[in-house]
Parts: sequence; C-alpha cells; structure tokens
Amino acid sequence: MTDRRELPRKRSVWRFGVPVVCVAAGLLLGTTYGVSGGDEIRRSDAPRLVDLVREAQQSVDRLSAEQGALALRFDNHHGGSPGAAAALTAMTDRGNALAAQAGLTPLRGPGLVVTLNDAQRDAQGRFPRDASPDDLVVHQQDIQGVINAMWSAGAEGIQVQDQRIIATSAPRCVGNTLLLNGRTYSPPYVISAVGDPGAMQAALAESPLVTLYKRYAVRFGLGYTEETRDVELVGHSESVRMKFAQPMGPLGY
Repeated sequence: MTDRRELPRKRSVWRFGVPVVCVAAGLLLGTTYGVSGGDEIRRSDAPRLVDLVREAQQSVDRLSAEQGALALRFDNHHGGSPGAAAALTAMTDRGNALAAQAGLTPLRGPGLVVTLNDAQRDAQGRFPRDASPDDLVVHQQDIQGVINAMWSAGAEGIQVQDQRIIATSAPRCVGNTLLLNGRTYSPPYVISAVGDPGAMQAALAESPLVTLYKRYAVRFGLGYTEETRDVELVGHSESVRMKFAQPMGPLGY
C-alpha cells in the first residue's frame, strides 16, 4: 500500500522543480541567441580549417607563378637579346675598370711606407716635463697630412694599417686610438702607398702639417719613419654606399 504521508512531499518537489528547469532553459536559449546573433551556430557553410589551408596554398601557388613570370620577363628584358647582352658586357667591363680606380681591387708596386707612433718614455721612464698629453700622441691631422701629401704626389693607392683608403674613408681620432671604417687601431700607424717614392717624399717634405709633426717628433719623441720599398695594397672589401651623393647629368648639373 502507498504511504499517504509521502504524497504531499513528491507533489511539492515537482511544483517547484519544473519552473526552475523552464527558467534555466529559457536563459540558455536567450544566451545562445545573443551569441549567435540570431543565426544558426552550427551552419553547414561555416569555414573549416582544411578549407582555410587550401585557400592559403592556392594563394601561395598563384603568387609563386606570378614571381616566376616576372623573373622570366626580367631575364628576357636584360639579357634575352644580343644587344642587351653586349650592353651588359660593356657595363661589366666599365665597372671592373672603375673598381680598380676606386680602390676595390688589390694593387702592388714600388712605393713608400710612413710610420707614425706616439712618444715613448726615456731611459728613466719619463716624458719631457713641458709636454702636455696632446703633444705625445699622433693626431688625426697628422695622419691626414701624410695621406694628402701622398695623394698630391700622384699616389696610385694608399692603405692605412690593413685597410685601403677610398673616397669615403675618413680616419678619425678617438682618444689615443684611430677609428677607420668602424674599426679601431692603436699606434704605431703604418701608411703605405704605391707610386713614385721620390715624388711622395718631396711632397711630404713640403707639407706644412707633416713638417709640424716632424718638429714635435724631434721635441717630444714622436715616431716618424719613411721607407721606400715594394708595397702591396689590399682591395676595399666592404660595401660602398653613397648616402648623400646623387648622379650627375651629362654636363655635371
């Protein structure tokens, strides 16, 4: 037999449980509608990962084909005809000739080697008492004076330490060291040049800056030597980029 005392409890649970479930279901449906914007969440036309990968691959293939066509067009334009090949050869020969003049290729021949060095201490380990620190070191203008004198005497090429001097080279003093093309050097500074040794020695003797340096060498013990011998210069190997230069017209305008 059924216990009459349990019936009211079961009716009470269903009375309150069903509305709660209905309210929860309504909230879930409302949230789903808000997220989907009124559209079906699991539509059959939603993009899949495999479709995205396939589209990306097709785009890559299309761009690769365009790149190949442009490369072929470029090759045909610059070297596809006998006239273009002859023009390219002429430009290459001209570039090789200018490379030698610009100091981009090694050079060897008779020349002169000048060595500059900071002052050395005497036997007692002392410098002259009336010397200031600037009097005892090689300065930027001293190196430039030697280089300019060599150029004025017709030097074919000049090298400082292990670097070739070209149009964009600029030796700089940083304390008692030399900065050249981003590299630092300590004394002694060796300046080598290919050219007429006699003409370069005469130009050095007439240079005001070199003459002044020689006086300091006698007074404070700075180092200065000249040596005539066969000289071998390296070619400038770094990239040559003109940051501010512009091409000139036929008349230089």
